[in-house]
Amino acid sequence: MPGSASQTETETQPRLYTDLARWWPLVSPPSHYDEEAADLLPSLRSAVDAPPRTLLELGSGGGSLAWHLKRALQLTLTDRSAQMLDVSRAINPECEHIVGDMRSLDLQRTFDLVLIHDAIMYATDAASAQAAIATARRHCRRGGGLVIVPDCVRETFTAATTTGGEDAPDGRGLRYLEWTWDPDPDDNTFEAVFSLVLRERDGSVRCELDQHRCGLFSRATWSKWLGDARFAMTSRTDPWQREIFVCTSTR
Repeated sequence: MPGSASQTETETQPRLYTDLARWWPLVSPPSHYDEEAADLLPSLRSAVDAPPRTLLELGSGGGSLAWHLKRALQLTLTDRSAQMLDVSRAINPECEHIVGDMRSLDLQRTFDLVLIHDAIMYATDAASAQAAIATARRHCRRGGGLVIVPDCVRETFTAATTTGGEDAPDGRGLRYLEWTWDPDPDDNTFEAVFSLVLRERDGSVRCELDQHRCGLFSRATWSKWLGDARFAMTSRTDPWQREIFVCTSTR
């Protein structure tokens, strides 16, 4: 869920976004986002001072959510993983795709809306989260909107185990187990590990592991950062118990 050389050369991206990216459509396909997109669109529209036309998504990944939003908005999709953007191009060929890190991207233009979905979870320290907000501010027109949708905030995090996966028409298949936990409640991160069972077209099966470190900040911390960046913020809890920050650029 690119950028400046210093960031991308020193950081290792999760395998699901690099060497395993071709399997992403079997982890989280567009069909998983029907209800979420319908729930999110009113918040996007309410964030701006006039009916929006353009949207920049920071950390757009495989484009499964964008597949729904492109029906209502003109999308520019950015991600620091070139492999994930290749996945997105296959289902969203009409959208603009740009490799870039949400902490440092500068397209030298503004949009009616900026969206940061669950890719914000990879901001694991205050400087990274604030840099992502600054990027959003830089690309948001005056009176435009920013919507941030973290998987959880400090107050809503719970350790969990989830499973999923899909089969492809070409005979491939994937099943996963995702295990999340917080090894140190006093810091601002938690861990997520994916155990993936992959079936190739020839029927051969293998297992892969992928570990992710994610950021975890309080509602008050997000509110302060967004206010410091000159956004007027409201928030709501969506049907999946996630905090959605809906912001309007004030000046």
